[in-house]
Amino acid sequence: MLRRIKCFFTALLLPVCLIAQTGGSGVFPFLNNNVSARTAALGGNMLAIDDNDLSIAMMNPSLINSEMNNTISLNYTDFYSDIKSGNAAFSHTYEKAGSFALGMQFVNYGNFVATNDNGDQLGTFTAGEYAATIGWGRRLDSAFSIGANLKFVYSSFDIYNSYGIVADIAATYHAANHTTISLLVRNIGRELKSYESGYERTIPFEIQLGISRKLEHIPLRYNILFHDLQRWNLRYNDPSKNNADPLTGEPVKQDKFMNILDEGLRHVVLGIELMPVNRFVLRLGYNPQLRKEMKLDTKASTVGFSWGFGIRIKKISIDYARSTWHLNGSPNYFTISANLSDFMK
Repeated sequence: MLRRIKCFFTALLLPVCLIAQTGGSGVFPFLNNNVSARTAALGGNMLAIDDNDLSIAMMNPSLINSEMNNTISLNYTDFYSDIKSGNAAFSHTYEKAGSFALGMQFVNYGNFVATNDNGDQLGTFTAGEYAATIGWGRRLDSAFSIGANLKFVYSSFDIYNSYGIVADIAATYHAANHTTISLLVRNIGRELKSYESGYERTIPFEIQLGISRKLEHIPLRYNILFHDLQRWNLRYNDPSKNNADPLTGEPVKQDKFMNILDEGLRHVVLGIELMPVNRFVLRLGYNPQLRKEMKLDTKASTVGFSWGFGIRIKKISIDYARSTWHLNGSPNYFTISANLSDFMK
């Protein structure tokens, strides 16, 4: 029963964890959820943008710095059906120890009807997953910064539960020409208690490289994310697709160059930010792997694309994003952030 329940929830969140693992092969896939409307709008879950955005720093701890002191960030995602997720974060800096960020992430799958093998209703049950994060960052000099996250994770599906401990390690290079390059090794850890005794699942380990640059004479910033660098093959082999010649029945030979190109593009996420006026930003993202995995052969539409905007009203920043995962619908992301010190002056 547990495996059926777990696979069901993993299928629901498959687009979320496409970037980091094959659906159903591991535990705690919700750790790869976007915790920011800004990252969702730009197509990825890790960005190398160094502009004191705490919601980005929760995914890339090497960006946690003293300029975020007393900053709070709240994110809410309206997911499919009655599934909800969100994140809350707060940052504070200590002169000798460095800058820290505390975060709490959750996903609530809603209420479900429990039945036996005969279909008789036995009642209802709930399901949810949670992660408490302690992040730390320090600027080594004008060019380099480092950071790390420590996450305590808990997952509950009806009477089954699991918990574990996970860490992220990141480093960022800050170039003089408004270019930032970040390397992130995420989800290093293990289950401490499994859903089933003696059956331990893998954590969605991943290596990512992010590049961001703000152009000199154009109000535009571009972002490139290379994900799943620890493995090359990200393809999903669909057994329902017939790759044989309809006349001869022989397997159709695949073009080697096109296969290499397809594999390479699956590791890339592209995003741009356009700043036409002060305090307002337009965003657009494209995730080739998400498009390859989730589009329909009969109608691709805008699957794999995402968009959003950011606006600052006085001392409060508000971000919104919409990401098309499937023709059936698109999740909505909302993020609000502010520096509490601005209200104390």
